[in-house]
Amino acid sequence: MGIADDAVEIRSQGWRTLAALHGVLDTELERALQREHKLSVVEYTVLDALSRQDGWHMRMAQLARAAALSSSATTRLVNRLEDRKLLRRIICADDRRGIYTELTEGGRELLEQARPTHDSTLESALDDACRTPELAPLVAALHELSAASVTA
Repeated sequence: MGIADDAVEIRSQGWRTLAALHGVLDTELERALQREHKLSVVEYTVLDALSRQDGWHMRMAQLARAAALSSSATTRLVNRLEDRKLLRRIICADDRRGIYTELTEGGRELLEQARPTHDSTLESALDDACRTPELAPLVAALHELSAASVTA
């Protein structure tokens, strides 16, 4: 195996480690959010992304990027959340072809109820993952990134 092959293997191992950590975190968050708030992780992500926008709304394409979903998956998700009265679609005043999605009062309330569950579950899952030798360096890097963004 040459140097180039070693670099590919290191990147591949890093990717596998990242995927493993994501799987652990996603599983724990999904369980807690479903149990406590009847929300999936991706539903929480959408509500959270909308809450961080000025005016509490986003175009559908922006929402798809924020949730890492295809446009068709985003449409299905928005339909479900709209049926639950957690968000609504509005036509863009400047471009009638554009559709915005915004939180409803019910969506904001559910998000505020779910946020402590999300945050404490994430913290607990990261603490657990830190005890797995293969995941510990990645968890440490995440903590460093968090600390750097707080001080920046």
